[in-house]
Amino acid sequence: MIATLELIVRSTEIDVNGHVNNAKYLEYLEWGREEWYEQAGLRYDMLLAMGVQTVTVNININYRKECKQGDKLTVTTTPERAGRSSYVLKQAIVNDRGELCADALVTSVAMDSSTRKSRELPPELRCQFQPQ
Repeated sequence: MIATLELIVRSTEIDVNGHVNNAKYLEYLEWGREEWYEQAGLRYDMLLAMGVQTVTVNININYRKECKQGDKLTVTTTPERAGRSSYVLKQAIVNDRGELCADALVTSVAMDSSTRKSRELPPELRCQFQPQ
């Protein structure tokens, strides 16, 4: 499943260079992942009821093109691969001119909410990485 999230760059997201600050791209990606979880039926409260939380352990991001105030952006999130307790989501930020502004591979780990240790992915999460 590919999840998409549309947003508009606000003035508060611009840095002294007149474009979106690099840290803000990470926030856009986080919003995109939250949308993916929502569309997959894996809201935080549902995962917590299963005794699992997810934590981001690595983000490999490529900044490709600057974004400016008023730009309309689309964040896409696609399941890439899953291991025993970790999984990777592939993300991209594209502007309304179809230009790739950033892309990233984000690795997360399933964590047992009681022990705070990694645990096997729950089936409800693992099935998101199966071929459709």
